[in-house]
Amino acid sequence: MSRYTPAELGQVLGAGLLSFPITHFAQDFSFDEKAYRENLEWLSTYPVAGLFAAGGTGEFFSLTNAEVVTVVKAAVEQIAGRVPVIAPAGGSTAQAIELAQAAEASGADGILLFPPYLTECDTRGVADHVIRVCQSTKLGVSVYSRANAKLTDEHVARIADACPNLIGYKDGVGEIERMTRIYNRLGDRLTYIGGLPTAETFALPYLEMGVTTYSSAVFNFLPGWALEFYKAVRARDRATVDRELREFIIPYTRIRDRCAGYAVSIVKAGMTAIGRPAGPVRTPLLDLSEAEVAELKALIGDRA
Repeated sequence: MSRYTPAELGQVLGAGLLSFPITHFAQDFSFDEKAYRENLEWLSTYPVAGLFAAGGTGEFFSLTNAEVVTVVKAAVEQIAGRVPVIAPAGGSTAQAIELAQAAEASGADGILLFPPYLTECDTRGVADHVIRVCQSTKLGVSVYSRANAKLTDEHVARIADACPNLIGYKDGVGEIERMTRIYNRLGDRLTYIGGLPTAETFALPYLEMGVTTYSSAVFNFLPGWALEFYKAVRARDRATVDRELREFIIPYTRIRDRCAGYAVSIVKAGMTAIGRPAGPVRTPLLDLSEAEVAELKALIGDRA
């Protein structure tokens, strides 16, 4: 059972940096639970507002529903209430409901609802999908707007009216007008999460739009650096933010952009670079080359 009401969870998540841990795999691509738990124990020594198990950086898209349940249970047990654990739900409406209810039974504190898989669909149908998932659980739900689930302000408002447990809107689209319309219409009703790849790139301008937190994939391998960067963002310390963008984040994104899917792969490469390997990514993603890992390691330098 969650230790938070949906409203309380929304406030907690909006107050700090969010951790999206990678999911550890053995060389045969099976889930390496021991390594995953050890990594969570390390990450939990750093102060974050929430831990999102098996999220996008955690390769949710490559996991079976049974594996998702296993990963979430491991996270809940290992974190032991130190920070909120948010579980993923996605796929078809039936699959998403199944995962949301399993997360609630596992003791997770909330849900991040991913877009439906593959099919093209009208935004009205996406809103109906979100409403059905929200109404299937007592947990607070944050909806991830991206891909075929690009919600408008009208549809977010309809979902919020129908579902008191809708607590968050995670933006993976990056359209300024869309985000402005949603914040202007919903205001403090929701917590707004930056969800674009390498969210540090957009953190400062998004803060001005009411987006107080974001999902930091870099936190996986540079937790101390990620927290200091977030602190600079919240303080509107533009000199520090601009320096770190120039010297680290933008060169990092140049490696990321060499191959589709590297936004996830580069995070596991970062784990390798700091001496905490987490195994390969699952297909259809590709791992970075040895030369690219070495390049990343050099870029990280003494930030680790």
